[in-house]
Amino acid sequence: MKINTPGAEAARYLRTFLGAHTDRLRAALADKDRGASAVELAVITAVLVGLAVAILAIVVTFANKQGTAIQGTNVPNPAGGG
Repeated sequence: MKINTPGAEAARYLRTFLGAHTDRLRAALADKDRGASAVELAVITAVLVGLAVAILAIVVTFANKQGTAIQGTNVPNPAGGG
């Protein structure tokens, strides 16, 4: 039985995309093409920042949904004596 995890296709695409750019970066570094390597690093950094923002948005959305789902629970207060 195969389970389709959400975002698996996007993660596979991102991995392929970053792999291709990493290979180009390595080739540029080997050829001493410093201008191209700076551009490649900027592109890779932008992609990683975008990915981090997307993950943060997912976590915040999940936390907000779970926070509204918690109702009628009593949380003990250790500072107040239990």
